[in-house]
Amino acid sequence: MKSGVKKIIDFIIPPHNWIVAVSFISGILIGTAFLILYISNATSYLSDRPEACINCHVMTPQYITWRNSSHARVATCNDCHIPHENIFEKYYFKASDGLRHTTIFTFRLEPQVIQIKDAGKKVVQENCIRCHINLIDKTELTSVTYTKFIHGKDKYCWDCHRETPHGRVNSLASTPYARVPKLNPILPDWIIKVFETGKNKGDNNEIN
Repeated sequence: MKSGVKKIIDFIIPPHNWIVAVSFISGILIGTAFLILYISNATSYLSDRPEACINCHVMTPQYITWRNSSHARVATCNDCHIPHENIFEKYYFKASDGLRHTTIFTFRLEPQVIQIKDAGKKVVQENCIRCHINLIDKTELTSVTYTKFIHGKDKYCWDCHRETPHGRVNSLASTPYARVPKLNPILPDWIIKVFETGKNKGDNNEIN
């Protein structure tokens, strides 16, 4: 047992002549990881705040059209676009969907017109019924499912309610003058002040 633990320790701890180099490289990697988490505002995705959706500017039209809709008073983005069966399914869906969004945005693969995927359609349909069950509990609408839709047996709720809640605005060019909340600056305040101070000195030198 002790020999097994010793092997693990020997594997983790580098040889004495490599400690400085390994520590330096590890520090860079860990620092880069924390910087990426900070720049991406990663902790915001653990919340239900709609502002998290505009960390990537491509979602601005969806955010603005939601904010100006009646749904903004009673529902957030996650109320409609995230499963609510249990907390594990909720965060698994958020993680997998968020990873896909991050990959697409990082490599600039986003389309001009954003379309909801099949997995998202299934979730939104289920949430429409979940929230509006009191309005449809005595109708056949309670049995409308994603499976029935793909087999041509039913329609989605938004096939009729097309203006809810995003309207027909679904491209970056559709809301050129949208006023969105300002995102947190990427750089720390002290670095911004250093740049501003340097810029002001440069301007003064040009004037003199």
